[in-house]
Amino acid sequence: MIFNKNTAKKTAEVLLQINAIKLNPKDPFNWASGWKSPIYCDNRMVLSFPVMRNYIKNEMAKNLESVYGKPDVIAGVATGAIGIGALVAEALGLPFVYVRPEAKKHGRKNQIEGHLDKGQNVVVIEDLISTGKSSLAAVDALESAGANVKGMIAIFSYGFQVSKDNCSEKKVDLYTLSNYESLLERALDTGFINDKEVEVLSKWNANPAQWAI
Repeated sequence: MIFNKNTAKKTAEVLLQINAIKLNPKDPFNWASGWKSPIYCDNRMVLSFPVMRNYIKNEMAKNLESVYGKPDVIAGVATGAIGIGALVAEALGLPFVYVRPEAKKHGRKNQIEGHLDKGQNVVVIEDLISTGKSSLAAVDALESAGANVKGMIAIFSYGFQVSKDNCSEKKVDLYTLSNYESLLERALDTGFINDKEVEVLSKWNANPAQWAI
């Protein structure tokens, strides 16, 4: 769920302003999941724009603290949320760790990088939620290490039902600064997309696994 509508609209506007959103319904993007998508969202772009980066950092920190209080540790999901996660941790004056998709094959063979004690309260930071599987895999790794995961915060979610079901099954609270609905509204208002493109994007979002041009 989004924290509030105003933040959702403003965050969507930020993502559009820095061209983090790519739209190409005629030549869809291929996702790692195998889905074809007319839209691609690269939230890591915010790291290159100081004003936008600070906005995202401050909104995530403020809303995180309002919902969860101050946890013991902030955990970013590699690789997309390492940067923004570290910024949020800095804003809150908290330790930071990040979680790899799997343990390294060499060195200390860590999956979690950084210092984490058993029993510590952790909030997970993500840049983007699609199906939620990789994010929840990070939650599993943290819990296996003895952490108490309070919840997860992301910049943006596509709002797929599968992600909602996956989070519900794992009993993980997910909050986002913005979502797909807010993005489409803001993109239409600002002329970034037209009514026909909204229709295409809405149909895809309703059933991305079966969507075709």
